[in-house]
Amino acid sequence: MSTSPGTTGPAPGASDTADREIVLQRVFDAPRELVYRAWTEPDHLRQWFGPNGFHITTHEVDIRVGGVLRFTMHGPDGTDYPNWMRYTEMTPPARLVYDHGGDAPGDEPNFRVTVTFDDQGGRTAATMRMVFPNAAARDATTRFGAVELGYQTMEKLAAHLAKM
Repeated sequence: MSTSPGTTGPAPGASDTADREIVLQRVFDAPRELVYRAWTEPDHLRQWFGPNGFHITTHEVDIRVGGVLRFTMHGPDGTDYPNWMRYTEMTPPARLVYDHGGDAPGDEPNFRVTVTFDDQGGRTAATMRMVFPNAAARDATTRFGAVELGYQTMEKLAAHLAKM
């Protein structure tokens, strides 16, 4: 976090979570209503979600505020990654917020995701902000490849949207 001499908070205009967040952005050639639906409708989500070489087994789908999406992401090397998302805010077609964890849905989340969908005249700028409990958790996720894997996932979403 950057600070000015004599202050204790972030510099003016800086995010107070900047040292513990990952931000991914992409512009999609689709209207934001369609992009939002691709993020929130199970039939669409299962077709694009996850990086290249990964596939998903869905165990529970309840995409609504308070609902949970629970799935196992299977890596190309055969490693299984349990995941869950608990939806905390849904503001169609502009904003989606969920907590994301790796074990049981009752456990503490690993991070919070806020996705905003900004209309750009028939195109959509999506910004995905992942905020971690601390910088060390963010750094570990970055070392795992979260940025590259996240952009691979967004590329798969772009391909899916082109077919919708």
